[in-house]
Amino acid sequence: MALADMLRGDKHADRVVPPSGHTAWLTSFTAATMTFLAVFALALSLASGRLADRWGDALARSATIRISASTGQMDAQTRAVLDVLATTPGVERARAMTDAEQRALLEPWFGPDLPLDALPIPRLIEITEDGTGYDSEGLRQRLSAEAPGAVLDDHTRWRKPLVMAAGRLRLLGLMSILLIGATMAAMITLAANAALAANSQVIRVLRLVGARDSYIARAFVRRFTLRTLGGSALGATLGVIGVAFLPSADVAGGFLTGLSFQGAGWLLPLALPPLAALVAFTATRFAAFRKLKELT
Repeated sequence: MALADMLRGDKHADRVVPPSGHTAWLTSFTAATMTFLAVFALALSLASGRLADRWGDALARSATIRISASTGQMDAQTRAVLDVLATTPGVERARAMTDAEQRALLEPWFGPDLPLDALPIPRLIEITEDGTGYDSEGLRQRLSAEAPGAVLDDHTRWRKPLVMAAGRLRLLGLMSILLIGATMAAMITLAANAALAANSQVIRVLRLVGARDSYIARAFVRRFTLRTLGGSALGATLGVIGVAFLPSADVAGGFLTGLSFQGAGWLLPLALPPLAALVAFTATRFAAFRKLKELT
């Protein structure tokens, strides 16, 4: 069955398919709903991929040294750690965080009135490595000799679970799109079977006057494919509008930051209606020829 023939149609063959009824609204509603959900699944998958890349890149090149010492030894150990880092190959930059920066890190947990002067808060030193990286085990040994109160945390313990979680969310989004496509195919197949069964008498009459099964099936495939294309286009439009109205990064923060399409990614939902039409074409064609064979 050529695509041009399907789009051109045949007004006599089209009469075989009921222009309205439960099969019409079921097909359009299913296509619109499944495409609407697919838009959000696609946005989730893309956002999770960006999140995994961002977490991986940010954490892979950063580390923290925590210095626990008495008030009289804190400044001396901080200088000793910075001197060690200045001569460590692979360390691009190292700096001690100020009290204001450490207070800002602790505010979400303990509130803005945390008395840092009265609490034994460790001094934190941020490390940014260059492209070559550094020997973490060798750095730990040097720190233990020069500053016994310094502990290196290269974020390995919690970097991998975060990146893995984001990667699995991306996989979940892609699997959701596949399941949505399978559900759409199943629903359209049921609708096509129902329409064929409801018109069994008309099909027998068409066969008596010489109509071939390919001629009859073409009408069903064309009608259901176009219904799916129209419903899917509506669902994609509503889905894109819904994604556009998600809270912005300034409002949502956390994981919702970037949970939308970016740049050329806004064009990706445009591919969903043609894909849905392709699913409908394949599912309806298979269902039509199988049902016609049963009606022989």
